[in-house]
Amino acid sequence: MKQLSLILLLFPFLLIGQNTLNSTAFAETITAKELQENLYVYASDYFQGRETGTIGQKRAIDFLQNFYETHQISPAKGSDHYRQVMNLEIKGEKVATENIVAFLEGSEFPNEYLVISSHLDHIGVKGGEINNGADDDGSGTVALLEIAEAFKAASEAGYRPKRSLIFLHVTGEEKGLLGSKYYTDNPLYPLEDTVANLNIDMIGRTDPTREDKDPNYIYLIGADRLSQELHDISEATNKKYAQLKLDYTFNEENDPNRFYFRSDHYNFAKNNIPVIFYFSGTHEDYHRPGDTPDKIRYDLLEKRTRLIFHTAWELANRPNRIALNAK
Repeated sequence: MKQLSLILLLFPFLLIGQNTLNSTAFAETITAKELQENLYVYASDYFQGRETGTIGQKRAIDFLQNFYETHQISPAKGSDHYRQVMNLEIKGEKVATENIVAFLEGSEFPNEYLVISSHLDHIGVKGGEINNGADDDGSGTVALLEIAEAFKAASEAGYRPKRSLIFLHVTGEEKGLLGSKYYTDNPLYPLEDTVANLNIDMIGRTDPTREDKDPNYIYLIGADRLSQELHDISEATNKKYAQLKLDYTFNEENDPNRFYFRSDHYNFAKNNIPVIFYFSGTHEDYHRPGDTPDKIRYDLLEKRTRLIFHTAWELANRPNRIALNAK
């Protein structure tokens, strides 16, 4: 846990010119070390692959709830102490399960919301082997936790974001994006006031099929589909802070992988909410027992998580909410 005293020591460096907030000091609290510590727990055998509705998924819920409690980040309104309880129909059976939703109220536009999301579930135990899902989507889960912690540190240092932030961990992604569909069908905060969704799913490794072997990249999907302004902000933020290669291979309309339709951002996009899907590609351990935390590139996970934080900071603190493309 970061100490507030560390942030306070950074106060002289938090301003760039008059009244211009700098996210760098808080982004630097997102570290490979903490991402690794959290992921070695979250993708351990104790969680039994986190399949929706199982004891392993319940343990994941407890882990996430405890994290937000420990860091004094508030539960979302309408939740049962962070838990958005639901019954999902999976293979003809009713399964009792939960999303986890934490909340940080904005200082100037509290009724405008930015959702940052990842899915908390994985595929569980298959053929007697545990599928730990370190990359899918343990990497996105721990990234979201670190982002939430960084925003909390900023708030305690007097830099609360202008817009409200919703930290959304959805279940049932592996069963058909069910938890995110439940959230958008039963939103805890109005969808019409939700400015964007930044969705994080598998950002911890590299794609072995990528011709460019420079690992300092991230695939971005969906940013320009509903809001060219979102795409432009994303590009400018990366250029200023992260300098990662932004790869739009899977953003093509004719992408045969159809990744735009295969993660939780899609349920927000269907509701005319601009999205960015952050993704580093599949690999030989996708949906296999070999997706373990020792294979994660924590240096890259840190860089990619910081980029998402910087982008969220920009979206949360702009004077105006981003504009939708003309229909």
